[in-house]
Amino acid sequence: MSKPSDKLAALGGPRAVPRELKFHVWPKINATDEKFVLASIRQNSHAWGPNCVALQDEFARWNGNRFCAATNSGTAALHMGLAACDVGAGDEVITTTLSWTSTATCIVHHNAIPVFVDIDHDTMLIDPAKIEAAITPRTKAIIPVHYWGLACDMDAIMKIAAKHNIKVIEDACQGHGSLYRGRKAGTFGHCAAFSLNQNKNFSAGEGGLFVSNDEQIYIKARAVMSFGELRAPESNRDFHAYALGWMYRTSDVAAAYARGRLARLDKDNAAAIANWRLLNDGLGGIDGLIRPVETAKQKTNGYAYVFRVAPDKFPKGVDPNLWRDSVAHAIWLEGVPVASARMSLPEHTVIQARQGYGGGCPWSCPMARKDIDYSMSQYPVTVQTVNSSIQVGINGHRPPNGKSQINAIIKGIRKVFSQLDNVPLKDQA
Repeated sequence: MSKPSDKLAALGGPRAVPRELKFHVWPKINATDEKFVLASIRQNSHAWGPNCVALQDEFARWNGNRFCAATNSGTAALHMGLAACDVGAGDEVITTTLSWTSTATCIVHHNAIPVFVDIDHDTMLIDPAKIEAAITPRTKAIIPVHYWGLACDMDAIMKIAAKHNIKVIEDACQGHGSLYRGRKAGTFGHCAAFSLNQNKNFSAGEGGLFVSNDEQIYIKARAVMSFGELRAPESNRDFHAYALGWMYRTSDVAAAYARGRLARLDKDNAAAIANWRLLNDGLGGIDGLIRPVETAKQKTNGYAYVFRVAPDKFPKGVDPNLWRDSVAHAIWLEGVPVASARMSLPEHTVIQARQGYGGGCPWSCPMARKDIDYSMSQYPVTVQTVNSSIQVGINGHRPPNGKSQINAIIKGIRKVFSQLDNVPLKDQA
């Protein structure tokens, strides 16, 4: 016989997570952060200053890259990578269907055409087995995304790229410290981009990092970062634009804050990974719940935890998105910070409408192929994944939250999945 405490909160029962249990906001600021930021403010170079240069050197050493440029966002770093790899108008760039918007829009920013490849069911990352079928004579680059902090299958991707003489730009914006065969994300491709947005493991509020082991690629990227100038911002600039450039530099205060965070990134990652694995273990054996994976060669950095509702648990005749939202809402009402997955990249209006700059550009560019197809029927794994994915909030599983919060999350999710048949549709809850 069920107890009153077993009744779903969505149906008027008590929350699984007691209200007195607090979830802590990431990141936790300490005296080191304050020391770095105050020192930056009290010196005189507030635009491109000494902390910008130091951050580049320190992150390159930490990640294992020869060169690093400190930018104002991960999006900027991705755009720099496209320019540095000589992607041009009408060129095609292959990427995954499942990522943050910037992965696709950075391609459009450089007048190139995004071409999407479906994901692997287990990892929810770009499926290397489907990449070659998307390659055309116009393909210039591949952007694999280490999404949700899990590293892509880089051996397979680099092998395909070498075979077709295609550049690889790693989107590691969520991948600080993610490992592939024991090696850090951002060290496999011709270049890579990282984000320093607040919700990232390596957080500095906002900012980004472009890395490469190729000096010429680094110089080209740096020119895009600094008005088209070829000389580094800290060098004796000639203020001459040699090509079209943007202003993608970071500021000294942001770089100073990042340096403080970088000093303890390994410790923060270790705590995030421990929480991720504790959560993953605690959700094992639940009927109808598909857990995210780590593999022997692909290791998470603990960035995000995304689970799925199994297809056989979807009620007949109910819209999949409504059912996913209803399950997520029921879990949220239990006191667990969760949200439904976002849409896939090909679904975004800017892609479906092929309307980047007006007049259909860049798709209407004379150099672009005219038969690009973005129909969602091409991406069945993506559609099913988005329709069923629920993400635990960053401020739920990420440190400084610990065992108490993780166990509460497990309790709330288990409660809802133990009685999925009772979950009311969201508009009826």
